Amino acid sequence: MFVLAHLSDPHLGPIPEARLSELLGKRFFGMMNWIGARRRNFGASTLAPLMADLAAQAPDHIAVTGDLVNVSLPAEFDTGATFLASLGPPDRVTVIPGNHDAYVRSALQYHLERWAPFLAGDDTHPDTPLDVDSFPFVRRRGPVAIIGVSTAIPTAVFLASGKAGRAQLDRLRAILRQVKAEGLFRVVLIHHPPVGERHSHRDLRDAAAVRAVLAEEGAELVLHGHDHRASLSRIPGPDGTIPVVGVPSASAGPEDGRGAGRYNLYRISGAPGAWACEMESRGYARGETAVGPRDVQVLLGAPSAVPA
Repeated sequence: MFVLAHLSDPHLGPIPEARLSELLGKRFFGMMNWIGARRRNFGASTLAPLMADLAAQAPDHIAVTGDLVNVSLPAEFDTGATFLASLGPPDRVTVIPGNHDAYVRSALQYHLERWAPFLAGDDTHPDTPLDVDSFPFVRRRGPVAIIGVSTAIPTAVFLASGKAGRAQLDRLRAILRQVKAEGLFRVVLIHHPPVGERHSHRDLRDAAAVRAVLAEEGAELVLHGHDHRASLSRIPGPDGTIPVVGVPSASAGPEDGRGAGRYNLYRISGAPGAWACEMESRGYARGETAVGPRDVQVLLGAPSAVPA
């Protein structure tokens, strides 16, 4: 059995000091959002116990689906790199960027440079700089292929939308076909949800095109963040429906209106044509300060034996 952990949107704080010139435009409004609301609801006091619980579960791999930072100041990406390293070595931790990790155009390269060991694919040479064409990447771990898609694009003030783009989706189509031929369980990581309804300023602009690729080539599991809510949807695939799972912000406090901080464990077993996947959600419940198991659901196949 392979155990994959999934967390998202930690929005690591506090926001570091910055020059006035760095806070003009969109960053200014993001800073006001942090001061006015986000810093009260997101914090280390919530995140640290959750990550301690995750470490105690000893998963085989950890996936982080973006939004480690808040307004994409350079120093925030160093904080993000430290956080990723605290989860484990790069071969056991995978990250993809979210919209806050590409908050402004001038910061677009920061996550590619400073988180490179955690978002480089198996075939990426260590000395090769990463760029937008590095997505999607593939990391093969045991029976699982982890496929990282980027929907992180710089947007105007008050926008938090994303886009995969035609070129990336063409590459995704080929990768999904290839790793299926290798007999691997395909997990697609994407920050913006490819399903569901939300305001246009927060949506995935080419969600229909993403769904079309998945419907054509298939995948066993799609994991996302962005909404800060626990969610489970299904979309059609060539071999049956594909579970699409979102998690709340890992830093959200027990009173957060969209959902208290949680992460998910996916226990993957079986073989091509007969995969099984069971999801356990762990974290806070509304109004409670203790981290613990909250829910277990079978996503694919038959239930597995979950340790007591």
